Amino acid sequence: MKIIAVHTHILEASLSQAFAYSRAWYDRHTAMLVEIETDQGIAGWGECYGPARMTAAVVDSVGPWLIGKDPLRTDCLWQMICARLRDHGQKGVAIQSLSGIDIALWDIKGKHFGVPVHQLLGGAQRSEIVAYATGLHRRKSGDPSRYLAEEAVGYAAEGFSAVKLKIGFGVEEDAAATRVVREAVGPGVGLMVDANHAYDSVAAIRLGRMIEQHDIGWFEEPVRPEDIAGYRAVKAALSMPIAGGECEFTRFGFRDLFVSRALDIAQPDTGGAGGLSECKKIADMAETFGIRYIPHVWGTGVAIAAALHLIAVLPPHTPPSLRPIGPILEFDRTEHPIRQAILTEPIEHARGIVRVPDGLGLGIEIDRKALARFAVR
Repeated sequence: MKIIAVHTHILEASLSQAFAYSRAWYDRHTAMLVEIETDQGIAGWGECYGPARMTAAVVDSVGPWLIGKDPLRTDCLWQMICARLRDHGQKGVAIQSLSGIDIALWDIKGKHFGVPVHQLLGGAQRSEIVAYATGLHRRKSGDPSRYLAEEAVGYAAEGFSAVKLKIGFGVEEDAAATRVVREAVGPGVGLMVDANHAYDSVAAIRLGRMIEQHDIGWFEEPVRPEDIAGYRAVKAALSMPIAGGECEFTRFGFRDLFVSRALDIAQPDTGGAGGLSECKKIADMAETFGIRYIPHVWGTGVAIAAALHLIAVLPPHTPPSLRPIGPILEFDRTEHPIRQAILTEPIEHARGIVRVPDGLGLGIEIDRKALARFAVR
């Protein structure tokens, strides 16, 4: 089997209401899908986390390197692309682009061998995965103390056992928002906070001490991703778990985080940190350091499917026991017209539980009409 074509699909959709996280406002969602065709009629799909037009440009440049190659040699192709890009980008857009290619190759491999990707990754330890709801962003209008509480209660009513609040809008405002959401959902629902690296270690520690009383599941990206010393300072000062890694790349980047003991929870994005090939290696390394692995997921159904297959094969966070603590799925609940529309069978939750796709490859089919509808001309 040989690769005969590599296509990029840049997608975009406007939102009915703009929302903000700590560093920017969004009034539209974009996505970039990779489609790889073979001479046996098998096509694989992947998704790149990151700026869609930039990752598309890289994939379009890399595509010719893959023509005529055997798509089943996933590790060899990963190493070839990484080596040829190394002088120009060991992190960021270059690796995000490689990630989408790698996911598409695994989709082809599963379809070729007639099995789900998780079987090729070592076999699923679980067929259903607990999901937490990501949302709770800021809006242009309304009282945050009201709409954040109402949104969080809505997620709990849907069956989600945990929710994640976006913070990074100022220490006092964040502390107030955290209190409001905790009071709204009560003690029985998990609550995590995500600053998207809005703070330095001084501010992050101050905020952390103010919100620790609210039983925070983890404090995500408290400081800039390159500030490993800052991560260590925050981790040493607070009792709550510290999470990060959505802006880190490859096993080499995570090696430095793990050796530095900067994190309690690693959050590589499968579509950004190196694809399924590399993220499985990162997960294995995390286990050796006793660091929990909970992927960052922010994209369409393709990205969700890739994360589900990886989470399915990960070991529990805790040693073997009668009540193991397993990895969970980030399930974005913000408005995203593209997310499920491009799948012929959307990946949805049932009372906060998401089933791992059991079809061939990633176990998803792309709706070509939806793809055309959202395509950037």
